[in-house]
Amino acid sequence: MKLQSYLAFNGNCQEAINFYKDVFDAQVTTLMHFKDAPEDVMCVPDEAKNLVMHATLEFQDCLFMMSDTIDEANFVKGNNFSMSINVADVDEALAIFNSLKEGGMEFMPFADAFWGGKFGMLVDKFGVQWMVSSEHKPS
Repeated sequence: MKLQSYLAFNGNCQEAINFYKDVFDAQVTTLMHFKDAPEDVMCVPDEAKNLVMHATLEFQDCLFMMSDTIDEANFVKGNNFSMSINVADVDEALAIFNSLKEGGMEFMPFADAFWGGKFGMLVDKFGVQWMVSSEHKPS
């Protein structure tokens, strides 16, 4: 099981990637844009297609993830982070998701993700944003 922080940006994620890459001498190990998502899975406005949907930076024994938001109205600087937990076993990931959801609010149900595995998003009863993933295991 892995737990990382996930940062959200309001249209300037690529700039943040470049900044943190230099500061930490990090490697960008994943970079996807909203235009990379299948249209039947995610409806993205044209002006957001080139924004960063997901990026991962790794350095030494550290890893953190980030993306742009396409929900500018609900973006709050200083509150723009989530805890992201990746669990090997799908049943354990679902149990964690459901436990965190108790007394909170689900934003995205825990379901199949187009990149593999399962994924869901929620805010727990303490106001902490969570992203729960199960690892993709190709057959």
